[in-house]
Amino acid sequence: MTTGNEASVGITKAGASALLSSHSARDLFDSVDAFLFDCDGVIWKGDKLIDGVAQTLEMLRSKGKRLVFVTNNSTKSRRQYAKKFCSLGIVVSEDEIFSSSFAAAMYLKAIDFPPEKKVYVIGQEGILEELQLAGFTGLGGPGDGEKTVELKPNCLFEHDKSVGAVIVGLDKYINYYKIQYGTLCIRENPGCLFIATNRDAIGHMTDLQEWPGAGCMVAAICGSTQKEPIVVGKPSTFMMDFLLQKFHISTSRMCMVGDRLDTDILFGQNAGCKTLLVLSGVTTECTLKDPLNSIQPDYYAGKVSDIFELLGP
Repeated sequence: MTTGNEASVGITKAGASALLSSHSARDLFDSVDAFLFDCDGVIWKGDKLIDGVAQTLEMLRSKGKRLVFVTNNSTKSRRQYAKKFCSLGIVVSEDEIFSSSFAAAMYLKAIDFPPEKKVYVIGQEGILEELQLAGFTGLGGPGDGEKTVELKPNCLFEHDKSVGAVIVGLDKYINYYKIQYGTLCIRENPGCLFIATNRDAIGHMTDLQEWPGAGCMVAAICGSTQKEPIVVGKPSTFMMDFLLQKFHISTSRMCMVGDRLDTDILFGQNAGCKTLLVLSGVTTECTLKDPLNSIQPDYYAGKVSDIFELLGP
């Protein structure tokens, strides 16, 4: 199992992407056994389901395709994501969900992180819940969101010396207290790991606009520690190791569907999957066709439901 930081190296494919057509949609459908979907900007925006998603997923399941949901958003656990799918009228099991919060906990398991060591979380409940399920003790998270610091003479900021890892993900409660706590753990606790769930710059946290992503929080800790993190989310292929163990499907028979070139599409390409970019989220057609863009998916479409419409009855 891969446990290194693979996110710094990307594999790109030569040649321009093709707009998904009736013919290419059929070729794609026939050539893959599993569709891997990103969530934010692909399945939903905020708490609003994107038009046509439910019918498309139902059609793919009815045709025997395996569906897997691979999200970099660490704010929720797999259980919480399954609940969100249900609230939107889509039945998805926890076993079909691979979130970066889960990946962070599984990374610690993979490296035999000492169970007596604690984990400081700059992030939300999703990470804390997955850590607990994996048998680890998490500190911080939303509980530290209202804590403040006093910068005054003879002020010594205390931190837990038994923290052996700091996990940084999307955190709408981030503050100076958390940045200082994480920084001290990484700089002063011998061997303390710096783990990032992902480095997404922005994300569709609501249906109307984009918001700062986990990359902003990770950058703050990079700046204060002068260290680079171990990235467990896309485009690192760490989550793919778990997919392959669970489903036993060759990556050449998988298609990664996402709205980001530098995470979703690169993740698929790094793993050897076919790739489909949808323009319902972060990436625009102008960005895709920009001469400076070197990441080209196999296909692109307006939204997920184009698969349903192009394949027909």
